[in-house]
Amino acid sequence: MSDYRIDEGMEVTLHFTLKLEDGTVVDSTRDKEPATFQVGDGNLPPGFEAPLKGLADGDTGSFEITPEHAFGQHNPQNIQLLKRDDFESDEPEVGMVMSFADAAGGELPGVITSIDDDQVEVDFNHPLAGRTLTFEVEVIDVKPATTH
Repeated sequence: MSDYRIDEGMEVTLHFTLKLEDGTVVDSTRDKEPATFQVGDGNLPPGFEAPLKGLADGDTGSFEITPEHAFGQHNPQNIQLLKRDDFESDEPEVGMVMSFADAAGGELPGVITSIDDDQVEVDFNHPLAGRTLTFEVEVIDVKPATTH
């Protein structure tokens, strides 16, 4: 056990489980290696880091994270209609996640939400946008982050 508590500049190792409102698990480290990250390194959205501040080795907690602090609200402007002809290579199917090039030249995942003869509707919102999530953690280790 150390006396360190989670704060900026700390390296944290923890197990976490992320659940939807109905208890469905969307992500968990329970069946694999725990997650290690540095507070403020961008691996966790700030809304997930904030409730961890002050926790120490061996602490556990369950936190409700609202959409504003998790993956944002569902934004109707992130739903776009694309021409069916733009999908020469793969036949789109409803529910399929496809990667699209974004304006910056990166990749943007989108979920196919509907298809008709001429158009394909794609939702570019984060799959967890608009959801209130339960973030359960078990802190394993807290130590000052070493700079490489």
